Amino acid sequence: MNVAIVCYPTFGGSGVVATELGLALSKRGHHIHFITYSLPVRLEALNDPNVHFHEVNVPDYPLFKYQPYELALSSRLVDVIKANEIDVLHVHYAIPHAYAAYMAKKMLLDVGIQIPIVTTLHGTDITLVGSHPFYRPAVTFSINHSDRITTVSESLKQDTLRLFDIRKKIDVVPNFIDFERIKSKEKPCERTLLAAKGEKILTHISNFRPLKRILDVILIFEGVQSKVKSKLMMVGEGPEKARAIQYVKEKGLDNQIFFLGNSNEIDKILCYSDLFLLPSEKESFGLSALEAMAHGVPIISSDAGGIPEVNKHGSTGYLSKIGDIESMVSNSLNLLENESRLLQFKKQAKAQAEKFNIKSVVDIYENIYVDAMQVIKY
Repeated sequence: MNVAIVCYPTFGGSGVVATELGLALSKRGHHIHFITYSLPVRLEALNDPNVHFHEVNVPDYPLFKYQPYELALSSRLVDVIKANEIDVLHVHYAIPHAYAAYMAKKMLLDVGIQIPIVTTLHGTDITLVGSHPFYRPAVTFSINHSDRITTVSESLKQDTLRLFDIRKKIDVVPNFIDFERIKSKEKPCERTLLAAKGEKILTHISNFRPLKRILDVILIFEGVQSKVKSKLMMVGEGPEKARAIQYVKEKGLDNQIFFLGNSNEIDKILCYSDLFLLPSEKESFGLSALEAMAHGVPIISSDAGGIPEVNKHGSTGYLSKIGDIESMVSNSLNLLENESRLLQFKKQAKAQAEKFNIKSVVDIYENIYVDAMQVIKY
């Protein structure tokens, strides 16, 4: 198949999932065309003849206060689909991608081309942007005019059905892990590069938005390191980072908490980690938690959204109510102060992550693509 994938090219979960899916499909012989405004971060090199990148350029017209990305994207989609005989268009995020895909579909009909649209909903396009009264009609329209719809968790599916008048079937296709990629990067883990002997390493990875509750991450760490010698690795960029750095400086924690920015060395960082902290107030799935579990790192998290579908309480980590710092500190110490329990949870975390192996998910999406193409034919 010739598959076009539209996604955000950033470090966020949706972009990572879209890119990893495309790369896995390319290994099965499919031709994958990424269409976005810059090269996706996980697309390290275009050295696969089955993988293609098509940049979306948005002309800067003084007439527009805000440049019309949806218009530029829909026009680019038309060009790529016509030039490459695309069989199916898979868009990640309802707004703006599914909306632009629908416009492209209507333009293509004028030249006798029918293109099926598969839309994957990831979270903020539903729970934040999409639920806003200004955008709700466009999101509802875009979802209902997709040929197949998927969400990354059962929790997000229920949110979608609750917030919008959806007349189409929604399939739950979870996020996934490419274990072959992880194994290819596995090396002996030299913990002494980050921590002294006997010190524990806690990690948080996110886009540092308010809903990630970044200050909660630091408060949890403060509670832990008062009892267990520890270091905290903060990975990512975002609007809450500056406030977090200021708090760390005021508390004199500069030698215990390290801000590493965005990184392509996630596998190496997680290799060093003993616990992963994810106290989010909203989380459609928790891809960062799944990646940590794939490296054998237990999760200390809130019970928000789809996290309980990934992190199993008392087995792969612990769940707490949103904002319950005391509980998260207690749960962290319950593992860090008992080496045999920590080791057992690490094994269980890795075993749970195996259930989200990319191989089974690629099978599901291949079937969805074929089904969407059949819908167009008939």
